[in-house]
Amino acid sequence: MDHAPAALSAASLLQLIWLASPALPVGGFSYSEGLEAGIEWAGIGNEKQAADWLADQLHLSLARADLAIVAQAVPAWRSGDLSRIGTLNDWVFQTRESSEFLLQTQQMGRSFVEWLKLHHDDAAQVFDKLPASYPVAFAFAASRTDASAHDACLAFAFGWAENMTAAAVKAVPLGQSAGQRMLARLASEIPMAVRHALQLSDDDRQAFSPMLAVLSSRHESQYSRLFRS
Repeated sequence: MDHAPAALSAASLLQLIWLASPALPVGGFSYSEGLEAGIEWAGIGNEKQAADWLADQLHLSLARADLAIVAQAVPAWRSGDLSRIGTLNDWVFQTRESSEFLLQTQQMGRSFVEWLKLHHDDAAQVFDKLPASYPVAFAFAASRTDASAHDACLAFAFGWAENMTAAAVKAVPLGQSAGQRMLARLASEIPMAVRHALQLSDDDRQAFSPMLAVLSSRHESQYSRLFRS
C-alpha cells in the first residue's frame, strides 16, 4: 500500500479536487447518513452537538470502513488485481448496517460509474460485471491520477465532510458561519483519520456503529425528512 504522500502534478491535484466536489453528479448531497434522525432522537440541536457527532462519525465509522477501503483499493486498481477489488467491494455491501446505508453506497457507486464512463475509456468494460460501491468506484478514479492512497483518502474524506456539514446546516438548522466552523474542525481532524485508515488490515477494518445503524433504520420511517438517509 502506498502510504507516503508524494508531490502531485497540477492535473492530478485538480482531478482530486474534482472528485471531492459536492457538485459531482453522484447524489452525495441528498444523504445525511443518520444525522437527520439524530436531530430528532439523539438530541443534536446546536453547532457543538452536530460538530461532535460528525467528528465521532469521521473517526469511528468513516476511517475504519470506507477510508480503509479507498486506501486498499487504490493500489489494487493500479496493479489490476480485480479479485482483490471484488473482495473489497463485497465487504462494503456486506457490512452496511441498514437498508438506507446499503442503498446509498449502491446508488452513489452506480452514479459515479456512469460519470466515470464519460471520462475513462476503460470504465465501461471494468464495471460491466462489477456493481461498484461508492468507495471502490472513487478509488478507481483516484488510481488514474498520480495521487497516493493517502491523497485519495484525504479527498474522499473532505468530500464527505462537505456533504455532511451541508446536511447539518440544513437540518439542525445552522447558519453558514457555523457550517464553516464545523468544516474547519473536520478538516483539521481528517489527516489523523486518514493515517488511521492507512494502517488498517483486512482483519482490522470494521463497520460497527450501533447507534448510527439504529438511527439510520429509524430514519426510514421518520415522519418528516429532507434526506434519503
